[in-house]
Amino acid sequence: MFSIRKGLGLGVLALVALGAVGTLPVPGSIAAASEIKLIVNNIPVTSYDIQRRIAFMKLQNRKGNLAEQAEEDMVTQTLRNAEAQRLSIRIKDDAVNDAYNRFATSNKMTVKQLDGIMQQSGVTKAHFKEFIRSQMAWNQALSARNRSAAGGMTEQDVAQRMLKQGGAKPTATEYMLQQIIFVVPANDRGSMASRKREAEAMRARFAGCDRTREFAKGLVDVTVRDLGRKLGPELPPDWAEQIEKTKVGGATGVRETNLGVEFIGICSSREVSDDRVAKMVFQSEGATDDKAEELSKKYTDELRERAKIVRR
Repeated sequence: MFSIRKGLGLGVLALVALGAVGTLPVPGSIAAASEIKLIVNNIPVTSYDIQRRIAFMKLQNRKGNLAEQAEEDMVTQTLRNAEAQRLSIRIKDDAVNDAYNRFATSNKMTVKQLDGIMQQSGVTKAHFKEFIRSQMAWNQALSARNRSAAGGMTEQDVAQRMLKQGGAKPTATEYMLQQIIFVVPANDRGSMASRKREAEAMRARFAGCDRTREFAKGLVDVTVRDLGRKLGPELPPDWAEQIEKTKVGGATGVRETNLGVEFIGICSSREVSDDRVAKMVFQSEGATDDKAEELSKKYTDELRERAKIVRR
């Protein structure tokens, strides 16, 4: 199945799409009236949603009754989105846009070309981005479920996992981090662009965590937070990739968040290996090994069993 679980190496869509430019049928004008086809726990799914998903499945070369499959896909996506919301999982627009752009780049396309393929195929950029957002949120929900299930891992469990790997304890990178926030109140989001320029200027001067507060003194509404020690598996998903790629003494790129504009400084890093690391690494690996699909299916089945689904 087409999936973005492990990054955005979506070769299936790329292979179809790259050969399809100029040949895909251009969809007719979107029906003026979009009717509600499903109600999933009081959340409506419209015929427009289902039409977009059918177009998406055609790009995936899915076979069979696509209308039925699209309905089931949209039921699943709606249930998963609601569960992510219950767990307070929010995927920022920046993260979705970055993933969309990486998909284009990794498949040797410009973003404009990908936009054109999404429009020409009838999928639309908006539908694909919501699919990406849903997948990212579900991956976080799965990770949370896996950590909860593995929370009772004993020293004996850790020892057995180590024996399977030749007796060596796994290592992880331990970071000392600093978060720099240029605060933008919710009622003043119009100042975001100017605040972003301020943040970029400070980031350009960043040369380690020792002088951050000194730099921030002359700036208005800038907060510096010491995040303490964080192991690789503990890094916030939205920041993990940038942190891992940034050298010690440097800072991540600037991002807009619900707090305002932020970047994270890398104060130090080192490789560590102890029982706590071993347990955390093994728990983290549990969400990405062969059991991931089994966990996802079981979790989704539980949501479906409790759901109220009305078909019209």
